[in-house]
Parts: sequence; structure tokens; C-alpha cells
Amino acid sequence: MSGTERDQDLYRRLDELDLDHDTISHAPVFTVEEAQAIREGQVGAHIKNLFLRDKKKNLFLVTALETSQVDLKQLRHLIGASGNLSFGNADLLMEVLGVIPGSVSPLCVFNDQERRVHVVLDKGILDHETVHAHPLRNDKTTAIGTQDLLAFLKAEGYEPQILDFAAAALEAQAQ
Repeated sequence: MSGTERDQDLYRRLDELDLDHDTISHAPVFTVEEAQAIREGQVGAHIKNLFLRDKKKNLFLVTALETSQVDLKQLRHLIGASGNLSFGNADLLMEVLGVIPGSVSPLCVFNDQERRVHVVLDKGILDHETVHAHPLRNDKTTAIGTQDLLAFLKAEGYEPQILDFAAAALEAQAQ
């Protein structure tokens, strides 16, 4: 199934759940900086996403505000990872979440049929009414209500771990 068909399936799933969403098309983006360069007045939480694994091959999808500092050494303790965290490679990303690098977002759990990832969300996201996330592809961005995103995750079988990345960064600076 093509990426276009999968994103249409995602939109249908959001509609089935009666979750409001609005998607815009744009040039493909692979980094926060590229996304910032094309952004036009989209109010809400803009995010970055990390696909990580630990030494026991547990997988984590970490979604943080794009401005949040994420210290992998500190994060491993906060999420209960076994040993150091490293980035999952492109093949594993495609196998588990069905996307290429640059397209990762919490909406990708739609493709994780085996529920292999543990979802971690930045508490700062909850301070916004809207979250902007890639809908399984990096040439589109979907705006979805923050509470609707949480409802989507729950409907897909995920109870995200909520971490306060801002507080963790302050704690790390104090040490």
C-alpha cells in the first residue's frame, strides 16, 4: 500500500473517531529548521519526534515541543529504558511505524500494528490547544486538537507517558 493510501486511511480513522483535523501540503521537510522555514502562522504546538531504542530493543516514540531540550542520557532514566538510548535506523522505522525519516509523528502509531513502541509525550504539548504533526509523510502537516490527539492515541491502544522536558532540562542545568 502506498504512503498516499495509508495517509488516507489515517484520515478516515480520525474521522471515524470524530476527531477534528486539518491537513496542509508543503514541500517535504526533514528537520525542525526546515519546518520552521515554511511555517505560516500555524498556532499551536510544533513538535519534534525521536524514534529510539534501548539495549533490550525496546522501542520509544518520543514527541516533544520543537524547542524542548532532550538529553538522551537523562531521558533513559525518566522512561525506564534498559541501558543507553540510540536512534532506530531507517529500516526499523519503516518496519515498525511505516514511515521514512522526517515523517515521524505520534500519528504513526496508526501503522504500529504490533504495538511495539512506547509513546512518550512532552508535558508542554498539553499547554497548547492544537498539535501540528506529519500524517505519515513529511510533505503534509495535520493540525489536530491536543485532546483529540490523546483520544486518538488511546483509541489506538496507547497510554502515553507524559514527561516534563522543561523541568528535566532545568534539573539537569542545576546539577
